[in-house]
Amino acid sequence: MESLLTAQLKLIPEMSELLQKRYRILQTIQLTKGIGRRVLGEQLGLSERDTRKELDTLRNQGLIDISRDGAAITSKGTQLLIDLKEVVRVWSGRLQLEQQLAKHLHIKEVIIVPGNVDTNTNATMLLSQEAAKYLESILTDEKIVAVTGGSTIASIANFVHETTKWKQLLFIAARGGVGKDVSFQANTIASLFAGKMNGSYRTLYMPDSLSEEAYTTMKKEPFIQEMMDLYERTNIVIHGIGDAEEMARRRNTNEHEIERLKEEGSISEAFGYYFNEQGEAVHRIRTIGIQLKQLQHIEHLLAVAGGAKKAKALLSYFKQAPQQTVLVTDEGAANEMMKIIEQTN
Repeated sequence: MESLLTAQLKLIPEMSELLQKRYRILQTIQLTKGIGRRVLGEQLGLSERDTRKELDTLRNQGLIDISRDGAAITSKGTQLLIDLKEVVRVWSGRLQLEQQLAKHLHIKEVIIVPGNVDTNTNATMLLSQEAAKYLESILTDEKIVAVTGGSTIASIANFVHETTKWKQLLFIAARGGVGKDVSFQANTIASLFAGKMNGSYRTLYMPDSLSEEAYTTMKKEPFIQEMMDLYERTNIVIHGIGDAEEMARRRNTNEHEIERLKEEGSISEAFGYYFNEQGEAVHRIRTIGIQLKQLQHIEHLLAVAGGAKKAKALLSYFKQAPQQTVLVTDEGAANEMMKIIEQTN
């Protein structure tokens, strides 16, 4: 397949660019449902004339419908997105980039979606959609799935298929709450997944940071010991990776502590641990939840994070990440990571 694609590109080099452009248009229409021509053009950086021309072509091919409510993808268009996914992955160079990053980061797999979440909201939806597909591909009955908080992880629940096929799925909060927005906390997200996938859920209503005395006391509580036992038996963890300072501010950390984190060289954060450039844990939030050492024996780790601004944080975290991790990220983060890697080698 790849040799045929290479031959086609040599003969018709402009075909790759045109295919990718129309694929992106179809993909955006599928994600946004009823998007207008002007908004579509702005999101994809196309002129009004070019947008109108491409929409007419796609409509004439029966791939989209256009009404007063905007453009909507047809079943034929949806199938075409599936059929062309691997071709576009090769022609765009994402497949090669995925392989390079997975090798450098020493992890199982990297999946890259188009765009950059820093500048394009559609990229966030693509991240979530791809993460949902991967989750569904590894699920079997009687699994325990732990989820962390955050808007990206919450969005994944929107893209999993509503089904009753799974038996005895249990979704659990990987940690206590972070921030004031309850909708993005792990407890809420666990319940969302359970509702969509015929599962049950267990919550952990606990402050994200505890005093030493409170931590010692809470660990003795029966429901905490039960949660810790569930963490030991967890099969899948879905988590984000954050910028150290951004996460500290989200936790309402005082300025003195933020300066201390900077002095310690903190760059990334995950699971309440702050990591420096070398991937060393230099600070830890005292909290109830999945601990770093427990990740080593969990079968599937699905990390979801994107945006060029997070490239340094991602490189920091993956200096110590377990090898069974699968990273779903975007072109913005992936390209910036490779740029940093090439500069340091």
